[in-house]
Amino acid sequence: MTSYATNLWYVAMPARELKRGGMTGRELFGEPVLFGRRADGEVFAFRDICPHRGVLLSAGRFDGREVECPYHGWRFGSDGRCTAIPSLLPDQKMHLDRIGTPAYPCRESQGLIWIHWGEGAAVEDPPVIPEIGDLSPGVAATLDLPCDIDNAVYGLLDPAHGPYVHNSRWWRSRRALREKTKHYVPSRRGFTMARHSPTQGGLTYALLGGNVSTEISFELPGLRIEVIQGDRGTVGSVTAVTPVTASRTRLCHLLYWTIPWLTPLKPVAGAFARAFLKQDQWIMEVQQQGLRHGAPQILINDADTLVKWYLRLKRDWQAAQEDNSEFVNPLPETTLRWQT
Repeated sequence: MTSYATNLWYVAMPARELKRGGMTGRELFGEPVLFGRRADGEVFAFRDICPHRGVLLSAGRFDGREVECPYHGWRFGSDGRCTAIPSLLPDQKMHLDRIGTPAYPCRESQGLIWIHWGEGAAVEDPPVIPEIGDLSPGVAATLDLPCDIDNAVYGLLDPAHGPYVHNSRWWRSRRALREKTKHYVPSRRGFTMARHSPTQGGLTYALLGGNVSTEISFELPGLRIEVIQGDRGTVGSVTAVTPVTASRTRLCHLLYWTIPWLTPLKPVAGAFARAFLKQDQWIMEVQQQGLRHGAPQILINDADTLVKWYLRLKRDWQAAQEDNSEFVNPLPETTLRWQT
């Protein structure tokens, strides 16, 4: 079994990183992948290797329609199929439709570019936040974590590390630990912390006015979505992790809001988001120093139950893919308690 779940949508990058008529090469899942945006705005992805001599196609040129290899000028359409070989003479026939580089399903949604990874067909669209409609994110931040995807997901799901890792002037101190009780229900390929009123205030809650409630969901392969709603509007966040290699994972974090007058706060929100993520990056670096010596990881109840659920979901999902059977969410509806 691979270290990551297959036949699922993964976040490749914020959509703003790929301009119209542009392309970029990225390493994902240990493979080179070329992402491009055609002149008509459609995004695409295929293996970033020319089938002729193995050159990276992303080092070549893109005219908004075709990618040209920098070595011999072979050209490829957005579907990865070869369209021209300049060195061929008119009487030298070749079946160009038999030459190409593997293409991957690629979609753009709510300011994110997604790639479907695995041998199975992409039968569904990528996940969305219904409450924000077609809005693009106000803040988008990415960074690389020096760990495999499992440990990156553990960080997404860990409710108890906040007062220690994110201990700063703008985050609650560890001296203010409180008991938390949250109810969880199974969802499509994950679980959801049922919508509830927050137990304490904060800047985001104050900006949303009265009747504030929040809902947090997790879905395979590594997607955390939080939606906070109040009388004045909605604030949503997406945090996604995607494997780069077996020991490196890319984290992408986006913030959305439906309140127009929050837009001037984008620089402040972006600075806070980047500082917050840097703290997560630091603790991952420290953790890896221990794990490389074979240090064990102990999972306890209830604070680590979400991590146990993730491992069970991934195991059952992958087994269903290998057996070509229907995936059935194995998780129970339950209430968890911890102190943080």
